[in-house]
Amino acid sequence: MIGHELGGRYQIIERIGGGGMALVYKAHDVLLNRNVAIKVLRQQFVNDEEFIRRFRREAQSAASLSHPNVVSVYDVGQEDDIHYIVMEYVEGQNLNEIIKERAPLQVDEAIRIASQIADALDHAHHNQIIHRDIKPHNILIGRNGRVKVTDFGIARAVTSTTITQTGSVVGSVHYFSPEHAKGVATGEKSDLYSLGIVLYQMLTGRLPFLGESPISVALKHLQEHFEEPRSVNPMIPQSVENIILKSMRKNPGERYQSAKEMLVDLETCLLPERRMESKLLFDDGDDEDSTRIVPAIRPQMGGSAARGGSKLSREAQADEDRDEVKKGTSFWSKPVLWVSLTVLLLVAMAGVVWYVNKTFTVPDVTVPSVLNMNEADAAKALQDKGLAVGDVKREYKEGFDEGIVYDQSRPEGTIVKEGAIIDLTVSTAKPLKKMPSFSGMTYQEAEAQLVQAGVDKDRISQVEEFSDEEEAGKIIGQSPDEGTEYVPASVSITLKVSKGAKEFSMKNLIGMKQEEAEALIKELGLKLAKDGIKTEPSFEREAGEVIDQWPFAPNSLATPGTEMVLTVSSGYPPEAIKYTFEVPAAPVEEGKNSKIRIVYGDARGDNREWGTKTINATQTFSVELVLAPNKNGAVSVIRDGELFDTYLVSYIDAKQGTVPVPQLPGSQYDENSYNEWDEGEIENPETGRIDQGAVAQAVKADKKNKGNNGKGKGKGKKEHGNN
Repeated sequence: MIGHELGGRYQIIERIGGGGMALVYKAHDVLLNRNVAIKVLRQQFVNDEEFIRRFRREAQSAASLSHPNVVSVYDVGQEDDIHYIVMEYVEGQNLNEIIKERAPLQVDEAIRIASQIADALDHAHHNQIIHRDIKPHNILIGRNGRVKVTDFGIARAVTSTTITQTGSVVGSVHYFSPEHAKGVATGEKSDLYSLGIVLYQMLTGRLPFLGESPISVALKHLQEHFEEPRSVNPMIPQSVENIILKSMRKNPGERYQSAKEMLVDLETCLLPERRMESKLLFDDGDDEDSTRIVPAIRPQMGGSAARGGSKLSREAQADEDRDEVKKGTSFWSKPVLWVSLTVLLLVAMAGVVWYVNKTFTVPDVTVPSVLNMNEADAAKALQDKGLAVGDVKREYKEGFDEGIVYDQSRPEGTIVKEGAIIDLTVSTAKPLKKMPSFSGMTYQEAEAQLVQAGVDKDRISQVEEFSDEEEAGKIIGQSPDEGTEYVPASVSITLKVSKGAKEFSMKNLIGMKQEEAEALIKELGLKLAKDGIKTEPSFEREAGEVIDQWPFAPNSLATPGTEMVLTVSSGYPPEAIKYTFEVPAAPVEEGKNSKIRIVYGDARGDNREWGTKTINATQTFSVELVLAPNKNGAVSVIRDGELFDTYLVSYIDAKQGTVPVPQLPGSQYDENSYNEWDEGEIENPETGRIDQGAVAQAVKADKKNKGNNGKGKGKGKKEHGNN
């Protein structure tokens, strides 16, 4: 039953008790999320239709009770051949356990417990339900001290058949009322008698009637007096003893008339004014069930003569001789009558003894050995002997096959009563081991653990895979999976080991804007270090552009998750000069197209392409240079694929504004020609510099005039710093 879900909602957790008729389990109600107690009818009674009918009817009646001192019945049901009752689960002990641990109890504690039991019985009796099995085993004491009476209505379901088969009634014989022992109808006062015995046991630590057999105990209930409680425990007040004496009268008419009456007595018995009350006295002569001494039988001649004297005196005078014989006969007839009555009384008593013996005597049975049998054969062997199979516990046992009995609750040769319960322990299949989790271990650690568990080292293998979550060398997966059952001798195990994060080719971040580079780093699965941005001045890169990346250079292998550091340009150094150099270019022949390509070098680097132009007349082109103290500029003009000319621009000239005006090859500006030009037309009056546009016009005019060689001086435009 353990682990079974009964009725689709009650998950059986563990067995917590049981008796001759039923087993009690702790279960969890998954629907209402609470623990419950479930009483399950033993299997040997599932075919007794009358018992099942009464069992269900009485359980349903008990479910109608609603009282703080009554264990609530929640549900009654059937699943296949399992009949069960769902009840309130009480955390604590039963009263029998408490009595065994620390009886005799304190008087006030015993009265408190008895009062709650009486209150519960009063509620039940008002609902026409008689308990009939009040005993400490059926009284639960919760952790909060509240008393709960259980098993209401179940005893009424006991038939004459179950009395001998289960032993449950015999097991409660110490708490029987005399009328219960007789087998006659019982009522509310039977419960009060049983409660008196429970109170007696709590206060004295013993039972009022003991015997060698159930029948002897039952007869003592019928015939004998018990030892009074105060003679066993002098600490019991007289008022409390009076309650026990009254509740345990053999004549039901002399007991409390109701549970309510007894409850009132219990609630007031410890009041100061009742502590010294007188002992209750009863006339035991009126108790017809008590053991009596039959007096010797003597003829009552004197009395007879006195009763009939007047009539005999008149007749005796007339017929004295004739009646002598009759007188002798009358003298002997009365003793015969008394003897006959005595014989009839003895026969009646013998009949009672025969009835009690017939009702309560159960044959003895020798328990056979069912070890090494399979479960079915063991059950049949016990049933053939008149015994019943109780709880079957299933556990693996080394050396026993599945389904074989290897233990029984009563050993072979034990003498028990017919119908006794024998619990069996049956071996199950050898449990398989469950695969543990190796996640996060190294391969060597996992291998050592498996070898220790009995796995052959040759059956353990590994595969390597990249993993972004686990560092290299750690296990990231396994086959079989965690929790899978396996046989160490035959299982093959594969462990998946991390190779670390998969490497990739690093992108080139140099020349990107800082924001673009940071976004790409995140996209690649890398991280920007805490102080991952450095700035440096640069001739090659403008402000905000990346000039270096670390630790992964462009196109090198990078590992995800690594932190990156970027070096970003802060702009040109403060000593740098931006200078615009005007470069003249002329076609091979005026009026015909020539392809002009300009290449320059400055602080930013050499062989930088300015661009290509097609011209058919002399033109001037502006080339932006960045010059540094240690880096001059140079501009080369390539015409139709051939170097036309190269012009050097020094940092010092550019800084001082003394950069020479470039001269076109093949044009000679002699001193005479130069003098022919109006210098004022060439020099810009605002800047004081030679106007290169004027020079170009002069060169143009010179070509037209096919003039002489000349020389001129001029200055270009310069800008300092980043501007």
